[in-house]
Amino acid sequence: MAAHQVAVVGGGLAGLSAALELRRLGVEAEVFERSRLLGGKVTSYRVGDTEIDNGQHVYLGCFTEFRDFVATLGLSAQLRLQERFEVLLLRRGAAPCRLRAANWPAPWHLLPALVGHRHLSWPARLQIAWTIARARGMEHAPGTCADWLARQRQSEAARRFFWEPFLVPALNAPLEAASAEAARFVLATAFAGSRQSACIGFANVPLARIAEAAANQIGQVYCRMPVASIWEQDGIVRGIRLADGRTLPYDGVVLAVPPRALARLLRDPSRYGVAGLGAFHPQPIVDVHLWFDRADLAFDFAAVLDSPLQWVFQKAPGYLCCSLSAANGLVERPSAELVTLCRRELAAALPALASARLLRALVTRDPEATYVPAPGLRRPGPATAYPNLAIAGAWTNTGWLSTMESAVRSGRAAARWIVQGGMRHAR
Repeated sequence: MAAHQVAVVGGGLAGLSAALELRRLGVEAEVFERSRLLGGKVTSYRVGDTEIDNGQHVYLGCFTEFRDFVATLGLSAQLRLQERFEVLLLRRGAAPCRLRAANWPAPWHLLPALVGHRHLSWPARLQIAWTIARARGMEHAPGTCADWLARQRQSEAARRFFWEPFLVPALNAPLEAASAEAARFVLATAFAGSRQSACIGFANVPLARIAEAAANQIGQVYCRMPVASIWEQDGIVRGIRLADGRTLPYDGVVLAVPPRALARLLRDPSRYGVAGLGAFHPQPIVDVHLWFDRADLAFDFAAVLDSPLQWVFQKAPGYLCCSLSAANGLVERPSAELVTLCRRELAAALPALASARLLRALVTRDPEATYVPAPGLRRPGPATAYPNLAIAGAWTNTGWLSTMESAVRSGRAAARWIVQGGMRHAR
């Protein structure tokens, strides 16, 4: 065994980021993933002769750590990012309109975009602009997002035609459940951060290519290798115990898994200085993939107003992915019903699709896509009571919402914790 070797449990973005950061710091890492696929929630798989992502994942211009992570893999050319913030808005019975930012200093660069929002009155547009501008200077916003918007005197129209299409997907939670501070962070970091912060990007290749590229730079990756628990002896974390009963010695361990899985691995989280895992309430995301015989739809993505599907992405000519966030009332519905729902909503907002023939449909569901950023929720950081045991995951306290950016930040922070603290206590 190498002088210093760390086990990383979980092959999602957080675990892969931790392993690569450990390697950069001169420590060998081995990754253990219970499933056959790497990437966690950011992966893809084949259905017949088609490879699809397990949901539509986007990144923003402010996702600096995620973009750096992809750059270290040599895949920057496979990421596409807007030059300026621009979003097409679709609404049943109305002509599409486009929000397009200007090359002005933030947050004033968004004013032309709001001016172009024809579904809002002038007072509503001014209310939104004022709230975005104020968010950057606020230190903290108490209560729920819905309460905060009410305090900002946001109208019902502003909520329906701006805040819900943008904040509900960003938070993956109803406005009545998410914290106002989480919403303020979105506004301050993305909308009011810089001219490029809110620019929307996505990968030009299936998401699995990112995970595969990361795995190629890591010493050893084991798929279909579930870990049952931490191996602890004489008050020291010695390694991991696999589901088949084997114990494997390591100088440190990074647990890059969701809250419930973390509780199972630790068995008694309080012994490791970890608390509050039961307070994380999962939120689902449903994606409905539709293939039409129309290939002349002139948009990459669009927000759909007043609809259960908030966004639609054209991933290839005629291939649309409908994204339904905070989908508690939809995740258990039959696939045929979800396909009918999305097809009806799209035809109402995009009349060109009313006569299009549906060639194929597929539904993907993630019942625990993220966790509600509820008021007062306390998220653990990478540190535990053991200097050679760290926690990672998009859901942990990185200062960011549960996103690809948060996943990468968490993995890198866990690796640094292990090297700075744990290696001094290695066997």
